[in-house]
Amino acid sequence: QVQLGESGGGLVQAGGSLRLSCAASGSPFGISYMAWYRQAPGKQRELVASIRSGAVTNYADSVKDRFTISQDNAKNAVYLQMNSLKPEDTAVYTCYVLERFTTRAYWGQGTQVTVSS
Repeated sequence: QVQLGESGGGLVQAGGSLRLSCAASGSPFGISYMAWYRQAPGKQRELVASIRSGAVTNYADSVKDRFTISQDNAKNAVYLQMNSLKPEDTAVYTCYVLERFTTRAYWGQGTQVTVSS
């Protein structure tokens, strides 16, 4: 059973930065895919960014050139550096991972990001 520990959310003014962290533990196989999703009040959950094999990344159009996803394979951790934050980035951000070989999916508990105007 994989456990995910998230940190880094909070309140920031528009134009500011935050860095989210998510560390996976408990898997004997490691993690093959890591991603961040977000869900704002009254909206559907959306994929923000993903990373596979430590290098192949994908971003939502709304965050390109502002957010950067990275991975530390040794720690089974994924990070989301968020710059130039906008009020519309306000949401609960949740880490999502796929376990290598089993492809079981796991979700984090979510962390609140609030951007004030």
